[in-house]
Formats: sequence, structure tokens, C-alpha cells
Amino acid sequence: MDGRERRRRGVGLTAAALVALLGLVACGSGDSGGGRDSAVSAPEAAPADKNRAGGGAERGGGQAEQGGAGAPDLRVDQRSIIYTGTMRVQVDDVDAAARSAVATVTAVGGFVGGDQRRSADADATAQLELRVPAAKFHEVVDELAKLGRQQRREIHTEDVTEQVVDLDARITTQRARVESARRLLARATTITDLVSLENELSRREADLASLEAKKKRLADLTSLSTITVSLVGPDVSTADEETEIGFLVGLEGGWQVFLTSMTVLLTVLGAVLPWLLVFGVPLAVLLVVLRRRRRRGPPPVTPAGPAEPLPTAPPTVPAARSGP
Repeated sequence: MDGRERRRRGVGLTAAALVALLGLVACGSGDSGGGRDSAVSAPEAAPADKNRAGGGAERGGGQAEQGGAGAPDLRVDQRSIIYTGTMRVQVDDVDAAARSAVATVTAVGGFVGGDQRRSADADATAQLELRVPAAKFHEVVDELAKLGRQQRREIHTEDVTEQVVDLDARITTQRARVESARRLLARATTITDLVSLENELSRREADLASLEAKKKRLADLTSLSTITVSLVGPDVSTADEETEIGFLVGLEGGWQVFLTSMTVLLTVLGAVLPWLLVFGVPLAVLLVVLRRRRRRGPPPVTPAGPAEPLPTAPPTVPAARSGP
């Protein structure tokens, strides 16, 4: 009986150990599977979070872009605009008004680009080309209009912002090309490469200088506006500057054209006359001599025909003898 009980206990212990081992294996497999599942799910969740974050960023960026595109650029002071104006003002004293205009322009930092005056008391006129800072353009125009009775005003604007931006980009690119050509020129080893690179560098520098000159010209036009003001006396009517038509105007214009044409014709004739005296007179004499020779010419030659028989004399008749 003791042997059987021992065997039963051994079998029970063995079975319990197997059950415990199986439980440990199941727990280990469950933990490893959960770890794998969590490891797999974590990366999957991460892209999902990234996608959600990216989608939010894209939506935010899209909204920002839409907001930037929809908002108009109202900053006029940062745009490049060329202002030009022409005006005509009738004043009592042309010289005094001209001095006041020059003083007004100088006070705001401008200068006089041109000054043409015709003084004839009451019908005197003065035409001034004034360069003023763009920020003071409208202020100066209003001040000039107060010099007398304004008869005409024309203001034109031209937005050249795109041209300025394009020139800046082209200048930056061209400068980079010039620097690249200089580096290649410094590494040249043969005379052929040296000459070729020097020509290329000169061409690129010339293009850069041309672009910089265009930018400087635009900068001058945008920073300083141009106002052309005509100051006229009290006796000068508005019709004096209008386009006149009529018979007398046409006659005057035609007479001026005729005088100009005659002046040109006489100038050309004076330049050609020495050549005519040196070469024309001998050539004319030679032509006259040749014509006279052609008119005289040799006598006409008749074609030779068969010889005609010479006329024969009639036979002589012997004289009759008289009787003894």
C-alpha cells in the first residue's frame, strides 16, 4: 500500500508541475503577444497621430495661404510708383511766380531740371521742369496751383513694382554668374581657357552693368517725380497752346518747309559744284565732240556692180569726093 501511495503522490506532483509549467508558458506567450501587439499598435498609432498633426498643419497652412492670398496689398508706400504731372497756371507776374515755384520745390528737397522763359511783359511765359520727392508730389502740385489761376492739370502714375522686383532677381543671379566666372578664371591653366573665360567674364559684367543702370534709372524715376509747370502772363490766352488749324497756319507751315528745303538744296549744290567744275565740264566737252564726229561720219559706200560697156563712137563716113 505504501508503494502505491507513493506512486500516486509522484504522479500527482508530476501532473501539478506540468500544469504549472503550462500556465507559465501560457502567461509568457500572452505577455509576448501583448508586447508585440503593443509594439505594432504603437507605430501604427504614431503615423496616425502624425497624419492628424500633418492634416492640422496643412489645414492651418492652407488657411494661412488663403488668408494671405485674399488680403490685398494696401501698402502703397512700399510699392514703386512713377508720378508725372503737367499743369498750366496763369499768373500776374511770371518771374515772381517762377521764383516762388523754385523756392517751393527746393524747400521739400527737390531741384529744377529745366527752365525756359520768354519775357514780354504781360504775355510772358515760363516753362519749368521740377523734380520733387515722390512723397511730396501732391503737396507740391497743390502749392503750385495756388500761384495763380490754374487752367490745366494732368497727373499720370505708373506702377513699376514688378519691374523692380524682376530687376533685383536678375541682378542677384547675374552677380552670382560673375563670381562663378571669376573663380573659373582664377583656376584657368591654359591660354585658350584663359581667353575664353575672360571674354565670358566681360560679357557677364557688361550684362550686370546694364541691369544695374536700368535699376538706377527706375530708382531715380520712383524717388523723384517730375512736374512740368507752364506759367503764363495775364494776356496769354488758353488757345495759344492749343493746336491751331486753318489756311494761314498751313501757309506758314508750308513756307517754313519750303525755306528748309531750299536751304538743304543750296547746301547740297554748294557741296557738289566743285566736283562739277572739275569733272563735269571736261566730260560735257568730250560728249559734244563725240556727237559732232558721229554726225559728220564717212561718205556712204555704194556696192560694186557689173561694169557697164563704154559707149562706142559711130563709124566714120568717108567724105564724098568732088569732081575735077
